[in-house]
Amino acid sequence: MGALQQGVKSAHRQTQGGGHIARANVLTQKQRGNGVSGAVARWVERQQGGAAQPGSIARDRQGLDGVLRRVTPGQAGYQHDLRTKRIQAAPQGMCGAQGVFQRVYRLPGQEFQFKVVGRHDVGGGDGLSRDQLWQFRPHEYAAPHIAHHGVAAVQRCRIGCSHALHRYNRPQFPVFDNYIYSILGDGDLQEGVNHESAALAGHLKLGKLIWLHDDNQVQLDTATNKAESEDTSERYRAYGWEVLRVQDGNNLDEIRAVIEQAKANKDQPTLIHVRTVIGFGSPRAGTSKAHGEPLGAEGVAATKAALGWEYPPFTVPEEVKAHMDATARGAEQEGQWNEMMAGYHAAHPELAAELDAMLARELPANLADALPNYEVGGKASGTRVSSGEIINALAKVVPGLMGGSADLSGSTKTTITDGGTLDSSNYAGRNVYFGVREFGMAAAANGLSLFGGLRPMVGTFLVFADYLKPAFRLSALQMQPVTYVLTHDSIGLGEDGPTHQPIEQLAMLRSVPGAHVIRPADANETAAAWLMALEYGKGPTALILSRQDLPILPRNHAGVKKGAYVLRDADNAQIILVASGSEVALALSSADALAAEGIGARVVSMPCMEVFRAQDRSYRDSVLTPGVKRVAIEAATKQPWYEWVGLEGAVIGMDSFGASAPAPILFEKFGFSVPNVVKTVKALL
Repeated sequence: MGALQQGVKSAHRQTQGGGHIARANVLTQKQRGNGVSGAVARWVERQQGGAAQPGSIARDRQGLDGVLRRVTPGQAGYQHDLRTKRIQAAPQGMCGAQGVFQRVYRLPGQEFQFKVVGRHDVGGGDGLSRDQLWQFRPHEYAAPHIAHHGVAAVQRCRIGCSHALHRYNRPQFPVFDNYIYSILGDGDLQEGVNHESAALAGHLKLGKLIWLHDDNQVQLDTATNKAESEDTSERYRAYGWEVLRVQDGNNLDEIRAVIEQAKANKDQPTLIHVRTVIGFGSPRAGTSKAHGEPLGAEGVAATKAALGWEYPPFTVPEEVKAHMDATARGAEQEGQWNEMMAGYHAAHPELAAELDAMLARELPANLADALPNYEVGGKASGTRVSSGEIINALAKVVPGLMGGSADLSGSTKTTITDGGTLDSSNYAGRNVYFGVREFGMAAAANGLSLFGGLRPMVGTFLVFADYLKPAFRLSALQMQPVTYVLTHDSIGLGEDGPTHQPIEQLAMLRSVPGAHVIRPADANETAAAWLMALEYGKGPTALILSRQDLPILPRNHAGVKKGAYVLRDADNAQIILVASGSEVALALSSADALAAEGIGARVVSMPCMEVFRAQDRSYRDSVLTPGVKRVAIEAATKQPWYEWVGLEGAVIGMDSFGASAPAPILFEKFGFSVPNVVKTVKALL
């Protein structure tokens, strides 16, 4: 954990003990008092007549915010959104939640506050009041504590900015031109996702991306040299980064000069090591105990005495409030922005209209008309193939749609044919080659989505969802509409065997709150699934797609959009066969066999459990008639289906890993056959 992370914890140590919040106010940084994160804190100290710490620049009245405001006009050191009067910051590590936070300008009549981007907004409203901070993590506001993923998201925000810049900027209209900064700790550099993300950032030559490493040489357990001996600087240089160093994190002139040097390099991302002391001013300064343990009442008192801080807890002096009040400057810059955007709309009306729609994530009113229509009796195809056709149809009318795969574009069919490749020579490209970096790729999608307007999709085999799961969870936690194209969805992929045949992954993804997991049964259901993914704005959608060909079913977008629907009914049905994906065709064939024996069977396609669960009781009962026994069929873990069949029903699913053989043999071996379905039904009746 770095200096910033240590500093923001200290306010809580005055009350119930240790814990984490995001940068809430200047007080928390004052109590930390060191390095990059303590610059504003030292400003507060100097305003109150306290002695400047050794190495600090007492004459500087601005702190790090002032440094960054002067070296990055209009950005306050962070990504600056003039349209919303927000400053977007990117603290790392425990500040997590993909690392992207928004600090809101103090407007007249409002208290200084911060805002977390994502699901936390639902519980916390527009920010945390002083009373909420005092209470420390009240249950109605879930304070974030998700480690080390933000590095990747911040880097992908830079991809999003570069992409938007090259697509929408025009001479004299720099709509997108910001730098993106991140403060990160040693843990962020150690995580595997950091390696994936940093390597790609260097490969793409993402200039205007500046990371400040809080180099205090201490982590939670011990000193960092007990856990690593690599030369991090050389690793980053090998990735293609510029690497700079600040020897004294208290020297604001040095910080300012190094940031200026980093800004001058437009062809490489920059890592700046800023040497600091963890727990500066406290009895535990420079030790791992300062990382995660409460100081206690005596330790807090000693720290406040050492720093000359005489205010009660959670006090923000009026001078600090005045310093942080950016209302006038923000209003002036917003006026400049509005004037430029008015000129942009006049000079480039069509492009501006497209940009406005993209940023608002507006979809065309006739979006469904852009989709291909597949006729019953037409050529069977794998739903991954149908998805590829649908992606290219949608890309023509949804300009924000972009993405790629983890070295599997040919298999996942995620290529936008006329979209071009996004690389260092063409940031306007809509296809990204992520390489075999599933976690980094998914984190990238979160960053692209968080940047605004873009509609990222990423693809890999379903079995490799294990590698990207943490980022998928954060997509849901932050309510980001990322589409995950996960193909080769069952033992139906055949000879690649159990290492590539997903079994438990469907249950894992379905267990993530706020996520939609859709396993369509054919090309028409796949088209509806893509509509659902684009229309769902409260979380990610995982499209679970087959390798093997599936027959075309009657088109019923309305039914698919309700999560489940009656595909075929029978008079006085004695059994309900409910299935998803490739097993829907098996359910239809089994219903025919049962009918031949005088047993009426209703067939229900359930592509999305989450959406069906959200329907009202009357609709659910109209599909799954109470009192009628049910058999679920899906070539995956059985567990999720007992919610729908109950203890009186049966599930034909997987209780083991798969095997290496042609798909038809495997389906027969594991019980996905008409005779076994008929046998199971008869055993229930």
